[in-house]
Order: sequence, then structure tokens, then C-alpha cells
Amino acid sequence: LLSKALNPNLLQGLLNEKPLPEGWEMRFTVDGIPYFVDHNRRATTYIDPRTGKSSLENGPQITYVRDFKAKVQYFRFWCQVGLMPSEFEWLNRYFVFMHIKITVTRKTLFEDSFQQIMSFNAQDLRRRLWIIFPGEEGLDYGGVAREWFFLLSHEVLNPMYCLFEYAGKDNYCLQINPASYINPDHLKYFKFIGRFIAMALFHGKFIDTGFSLPFYKRMLNKPWALKDLESIDPEFYNSLIWIKENDIEECGLEMYFSVDKEILGEITTHELKPDGGEVLVTEENKEEYIRLVAEWRLSRGVEEQTQAFFEGFNEVLPQQYLQYFDAKELEVMLCFADLLGSNGPQKFCIEKVGKENWLPRSHTCFNRLDLPPYKSYEQLKEKLMFAIEETEGFGQE
Repeated sequence: LLSKALNPNLLQGLLNEKPLPEGWEMRFTVDGIPYFVDHNRRATTYIDPRTGKSSLENGPQITYVRDFKAKVQYFRFWCQVGLMPSEFEWLNRYFVFMHIKITVTRKTLFEDSFQQIMSFNAQDLRRRLWIIFPGEEGLDYGGVAREWFFLLSHEVLNPMYCLFEYAGKDNYCLQINPASYINPDHLKYFKFIGRFIAMALFHGKFIDTGFSLPFYKRMLNKPWALKDLESIDPEFYNSLIWIKENDIEECGLEMYFSVDKEILGEITTHELKPDGGEVLVTEENKEEYIRLVAEWRLSRGVEEQTQAFFEGFNEVLPQQYLQYFDAKELEVMLCFADLLGSNGPQKFCIEKVGKENWLPRSHTCFNRLDLPPYKSYEQLKEKLMFAIEETEGFGQE
């Protein structure tokens, strides 16, 4: 159905274009005709800023959809028709059928995964994954890979490694830590994490935790808004709104185009523009100050880390393949996913299996929980908690 709805050649041409200039966004009319929004000048046009050609010349190129589920279906289809290595259909099918093996131990999960993912050609990471935990007999029909994505994301995104940090005191979404440079290999790790996150999206797996709203917008190449600050630093956002709505000269505020930042206990001054430390903020230029200080708060010294992340990300999944999603939809796609078995989406079910002295068992590939015939709720709770807290690993029957 999707192959009939989309013209792969037109789609490929659309997606093969280089990224849009900064501040630009592509949208679609109800008839499926692309148009372009220039947020810098607050203007719209049918002229593609990358090619100078009008999208009206070719007519509708892709069906525009608002439904999230349909967007995900289109995205999966685009991954298949746009990211395969060959024009020959039979070779594409062989490429998908082939799998790559990733062998990791639970104790050295981070380093094992880093070494292997970075050793593969990025294109190979789009093939079917076959995750192996040595000493565990589970066959990976989806469940083992799902656990690998969950466990590894918990490791690599853990603020303990100083690569990421929580967005705020009461906000446990993640953003890049400007102090990550204390690890001399931090840029290599960010490139690895970029590949890993792209793999999660490409293979339809979910991760343990999510990123901040501005980071999702950066993944989508969408312009940030002042309102985005509220989600990560409400106090800072409210202070900027106060400056915007009040006469700072009447209040006697003395501010300059510079800010102090603290990294690992060291306080330094960052100028928001050349010689900003000597430029006084006035009623006349306060809009520029608000824009620059908000931009600094959203990026604040993580440009190299961000570049390394997206270098790895784009090797596996070019960012333009995500351009039809908004930030909230991307968050849902990355942090939640349908539970898939070997025959597609599987409903969760509970089976009565075994004897009273058995422990519960889960079949992660098929979303099935086997519960023995326990005689009381207390016994069920005891056995279930023991199985959850005291055991890990995969086996096969």
C-alpha cells in the first residue's frame, strides 16, 4: 500500500537534497505540495532555497499526513526505499535478510558496544541486528535487541559519565554536558552515541530516557523558540520574559552583553557578541540581548559535542528523514515503541504454565508472561518480585 502511495524516485530526489539553510523548514500543503518557511524573515515560498526551483513545477511529491501513526509508517517505508545499498530489489532483500552480530557482556556493556559499533561500516548498522550475551541461550527475535537498546541507553546517557546532564533541578530530561571535555575521548563517544540513537530510530527500538525539548528540535533541524527555555530552565525563562515586558532603564538594571558560566567550579565570562562586556543592555537593544542570551543558554559551549553526535547520527540515519515529525512525536518514537514479535505487533498476554514452585517466566519476543498456578496473591507477589530483582538473562526452550 505504501509503495503505491509514494513514488520512490520523487521521494529519493526530495530527501537527497542537502540540508535546508539554518532557520528554514519544509512543510506541505493539504495537496501534498512542499513549501518552505523562512523563520529568519518570517516568510513562506514555494522556491526551494537549496536549488532555486519551484516545487509547483513538479506538482505533489508526497502525501502530507497529520496522523502520527501514518507518519511512522511513511518513515519506515522511507528507510527501506531510501537507505538500501543497491538499486536491485533482490539485492536489497538479501541486504535486509543478512544480520550483523554484536556480542556484549553485561559487565562491560558500554565498552563492548562502543568498540563494535564503531568498527562497523555505518551502512551495515541498518541491517538486522543479532545481539548475543555470552552464556545466555536466548535467540534474538527482537527481545534481546530490545533489552540491549534499553540497557545500553541507560549506560551511555547516565550523567555519571559526564557526557550528559539533567536539564534542570526538577527536570530529568537530558542535554549535553559542557564539562564532557574532561574525558579526552568524549568526541568519539558522542559520535558513537549518535550512531546508537540513529540505530534505535531506524530499527524501531526505544531507549531508557529522553532528551530535552531543544535537543529534539536540534535533531529535527527545526528553529528554537524562546518558549523552549521554559521546559529546561523556568527561572531563566521567566527572567527573560520579565526583561522583555518591563522597562529595564526605569528599573535601573545594569546589564551587559556578557554572561558568567561555571564549569567544574571554574567561573568564566562569555561575551554574547564582540566586546559584549562593554555594551550596555538598553530598551533599544534588549530584544537582541534576549535572543543572544537564550541562544547561549541552549548551546553554551557544546558545539563540538553536538557536531560529533550528529556526525555519527547522519552516518546511519540522515536527519532529513525525520523532517515530517515534530519534537513531541520524535520523543514518542524514541522513548516508546510497539512491542514486536516475529509475526509483527503482539498483544501482551498471560499464560497459566508450570507448577506452584516455579518462578514466572517472560517471553520478551512475544510479549507473553508465564505464571504458575499460585494459591495466593502474596505468593504471586513474592515469586514475581524475586524473578524481577534476582535474575537476568535469556534462555531458550
